[in-house]
Amino acid sequence: MEAVKIYQDINSNDGSINFSISRMEDIYERRGGRVDEPHRHNYYTVLVVNKAKGLHKIDFNSYSLGENQLFFVAPGQVHQVIEEEKSYGYVMVFSNLFLIENSIPISFIESLNLFQNYGQSPPLILDEKKFKTVEDYTHKILDLYNSQEEMKWLSIGSFLKLLLIQCNNACSINPLESDVDATGDNLIRAFKKKVEEHYTTEHSTSFYANALHISPDHLNRTFKSRTGKTAKEYIQTRIITEAKRLIYFTDLTAKEIAYQLGFSEPGNFSAFFKKHTKMSPTEFKNGETLV
Repeated sequence: MEAVKIYQDINSNDGSINFSISRMEDIYERRGGRVDEPHRHNYYTVLVVNKAKGLHKIDFNSYSLGENQLFFVAPGQVHQVIEEEKSYGYVMVFSNLFLIENSIPISFIESLNLFQNYGQSPPLILDEKKFKTVEDYTHKILDLYNSQEEMKWLSIGSFLKLLLIQCNNACSINPLESDVDATGDNLIRAFKKKVEEHYTTEHSTSFYANALHISPDHLNRTFKSRTGKTAKEYIQTRIITEAKRLIYFTDLTAKEIAYQLGFSEPGNFSAFFKKHTKMSPTEFKNGETLV
């Protein structure tokens, strides 16, 4: 089985381009209605969907395309848009370098409750008034993108930031507990970074809490207050997502994947995978389809 396609650059003809925006209907026509292959990007993707019919698959989770939706796809996530008819909306893509060059801290993106790197990435559905606000920002970004105005990239960056803030405000969950202060965001970022560095060898909450010099209880309370999930759930979701990618997109055996993901015994990995997916690794590989 071929490995999943990875798009390294926003523009394959010009690696210096760090931002792009297109109308979904134009993309549909350029592709002649053909469905793209499952792929992943090394940059962020935002879909502003005015009206569409079909499915958007993100890391093996399927979401129906509809009206007044926004999808946020983080770098590294495998996704595929399957349209039953021409969609109307916008696709914006931008890199970390675009953020840096236009005075948007990476920490700002990481603090948002929008780009869920692993697990569920459902669309944000807005009411007409809020969607109109987001759509207005998108129109301004498109107009600027097609213009020759001075400092247009800084202007695009400003409207993009406003758009993301508007969306984040619309999906905020779990207000902070009174005993969790503003340092929580820094703790969440540090925890996620540690998980990314060690999830193939370390699976326990206590390991990450010790690495961050806090108690497991404090880590769990802070993480759940910000995300709605426990730290343990986040670690497990990261492992399961990578397992699914390796099972489906590589020819590694379940035994090889088990060792690659830090399980001492293949049987432990199979039991862990089945507990969280209700399928064995073999059943998942044979049963999962992305088309």
